[in-house]
Amino acid sequence: MRLYGLAFLLAPMAAAASDCRDTQFDGASYTLCEVALGEDLRLFHSGPEGAYGSFRNLSTALEAEGKTLGFAMNAGMYHRDLAPVGLYVEDGAEQSGIVTSDGPGNFGLLPNGVFCIGDSFRVIESRSFKSSRPECRFATQSGPMLVIDGELHPKLLPDSDSLYVRNGVGVTKDGTRAVFAISNDAVNFHAFARLFRDELGLSDALYFDGNISRLYAPQLNRHDGGFPMGPIVGTVVPKG
Repeated sequence: MRLYGLAFLLAPMAAAASDCRDTQFDGASYTLCEVALGEDLRLFHSGPEGAYGSFRNLSTALEAEGKTLGFAMNAGMYHRDLAPVGLYVEDGAEQSGIVTSDGPGNFGLLPNGVFCIGDSFRVIESRSFKSSRPECRFATQSGPMLVIDGELHPKLLPDSDSLYVRNGVGVTKDGTRAVFAISNDAVNFHAFARLFRDELGLSDALYFDGNISRLYAPQLNRHDGGFPMGPIVGTVVPKG
C-alpha cells in the first residue's frame, strides 16, 4: 500500500453535480456530497487501456457514451499498480477478493469494512460481509471503519497527532442516502469519525483514504488533481 502526495487543480466545469456543499465542524472545513438511492452511483477502476487513474480520464470515457460525471471521489486503497486493496466489485463482477486478516497500515486496523451499492447503500464490517455476503452491484473494501452501529472505532484516539486530509462515506440507517465527505483541513481519525456520527447523524461510516484524498465536484467548481488513483466512486448523468 501507499500514500501519495496531493495537488489541487481548479478549472471551470459545466457538468451538473450531486448535492455537494462545504461545511464546518469542530473547527475544521469539510466538503460533503450526498447521493440518494436511485441516482446512478457507480464504482470505476479500469477501461480498455487500463486503470483510469484520474477523474479526467474517467470523464473522457463517459463522454464517449454521451454521459458525464456528476461528482466523484477516490474510493478505497490501492497498490502501486493501482490494483484495489481488498474486495472490489464492479457491475456485479468481483475483481479483487475480500481481506479479513489484520495487518499493517490503516486498511489492517480492524475492523475495516465494505461500502456496498445494491438495492440500498450499506457500510458493513468486512467479516460480517464475508459471512452474510449481501448482493452488491458495486462494492469496495477499505479501512478502518469510522463508525460502527453508532459507535466510534475503538482504536481512534481523540488526541492523535496523525493529521491528514481524509475522505470516506457514511450511510443512513435505511440505506437510502450515502454521504461522501472530504476534509479540507488536516484532521485525525477521531475528528473525521465524529463528523459522520455527531454532525451528520450516520450510524455507519467507512474511511476511504488520506493524504491522496481528492474530489471532483463541478457544482463547487472543484477538480482535485494528483498522482494516479485506484478505485473511483461517482455519479453518472446525461451529458448536458
